[in-house]
Amino acid sequence: MQTSQSMDDIGVRAHAAPLPETHASHITVLADRQLYALHNVMRLAGHVSAYPSTARGYAPSNCYLLKHDDRALLLDSGYTAHQRSLLRQIGSLLETNDALSVFPMRINEYMSVCNVEAIAAAFDVEQCYSGNADAAKWVDFGGRSDAAPGTAGADRDYALKTTLVGRAATLHVGRGENRPLVAFQAPIRLISTRWMYDAATHTLFTSDTFSHEWSQEEDGPWTTTAADNRTSAAHIRSFLLNTRYWWLEGGSTDALRRKLADVFDKYDIETIAPGYGRILQGKDLVRRQYQMLDDVLRGLDKSQVQPKYVDRDEVR
Repeated sequence: MQTSQSMDDIGVRAHAAPLPETHASHITVLADRQLYALHNVMRLAGHVSAYPSTARGYAPSNCYLLKHDDRALLLDSGYTAHQRSLLRQIGSLLETNDALSVFPMRINEYMSVCNVEAIAAAFDVEQCYSGNADAAKWVDFGGRSDAAPGTAGADRDYALKTTLVGRAATLHVGRGENRPLVAFQAPIRLISTRWMYDAATHTLFTSDTFSHEWSQEEDGPWTTTAADNRTSAAHIRSFLLNTRYWWLEGGSTDALRRKLADVFDKYDIETIAPGYGRILQGKDLVRRQYQMLDDVLRGLDKSQVQPKYVDRDEVR
């Protein structure tokens, strides 16, 4: 069962200072004791690069906490501006003896890496999954590792165990192999990006793809189903071309479409969980959203449209 709660309604065991953020923070329970979405809300006013400059309203930055036995895995670590809120959210969900692992889905994106060091300092973090050999060098945004002798933080060694993840790998949450997670390269990406599939909850984590849903209200809702979703292919096309995927128009999209189809044919997906925006729930909506994205990619192929120079302020 999926529910959504304000942080004011959740008991917190650590980091209980008042939140400094202007906008709301929420936890959505996607699967009780198994999967939680940690939302920290941003106002869209032309300053968030993950959204078109013309977008107005609110969208959450999403991190996901997966739990099994006395182990937990956090996907992405959020922006520095949300650090205190995120630590409170994590603290409200972990038991005293739980060990935490962290997996930045995009090791070179702020939203993925900014709070890893702070999380490692606050909780029992046993490892950081990464495609790079020394994750600590990629997630050093807290300053503790660079602290000069005699300053705050200099008396603590900054060590973070790195567990290397290849282009495709199966990870596990909890002891043993009862909760497998399949991580693989994103079929559509501008930088090194991982997607992940959780068979236990039938959830596909898609990082910066399928992130085109937002709300006019600060409190969401941050999930959407086929019953209430009205998104069109035209909206998805405009979103892609007015954000980091502007280069798709007039490119070769056939290979991207094949890779995308392989994912949706292979996995039994009931939920699409992006790194930003509203979460897509239900097989009907998942299939419809996939089909719309595929149609958009087909129409953007070089066989259908000519590439052109794009001015930074052009709205498409």
